[in-house]
Amino acid sequence: MGNSIRTTSKNQNTPTLATFKAGDSVLCPSLSFTSFVLTADPYGKRDLLALTHDGSHFYYDDKGYFVKVSDTETDDYQPSLFQDTPTNRQAIAILYNGRFATQANQRTVIDTTEGNDDEVILISSMELSDTACDIDGAIGLLNDIGILLWMIYQEKMTPSQAASMARLSHDSTDTWADLLSSRLNTINKSLVQTTFGTEVAA
Repeated sequence: MGNSIRTTSKNQNTPTLATFKAGDSVLCPSLSFTSFVLTADPYGKRDLLALTHDGSHFYYDDKGYFVKVSDTETDDYQPSLFQDTPTNRQAIAILYNGRFATQANQRTVIDTTEGNDDEVILISSMELSDTACDIDGAIGLLNDIGILLWMIYQEKMTPSQAASMARLSHDSTDTWADLLSSRLNTINKSLVQTTFGTEVAA
């Protein structure tokens, strides 16, 4: 699949597998026909690379071999990752009946940038919709908590009612904090590749 997947040493005829690191843009056709950005293990528990797909983390070693969540080493016989290069995209498109090659022709791009924007990030409308839904849900939660605090301040509920509502609010805020943190991680993976070069703190 080209030199970006296998390279040959000048002194030997033995092919060498490509190596990967956090921040690399890669193709993983077994998961999706879009590109991914590798990160370090988001939980910091293993010396492996990770990518996120459909809300789940998938782990790989530095040669692109898949590693199960329950393992520390691969048991695969061939790599699952390839560097995101035009050569590799073309080769994968041939293997998968041209789905990679025709994707760009089927894509509708809605440009909301300004004339002086010199750097933009393309994201799917599905991802944008998910982000909007998460923001809307968080706004609703904040409004509910605001009403609850106002009722407590006005002494319109008993202490036991206030305690019960506070407990429910605490559980809700924990859940939404996790959801928004996951959404922020997704945004940061794109943002860190820009000239801003820094991630928004969670």
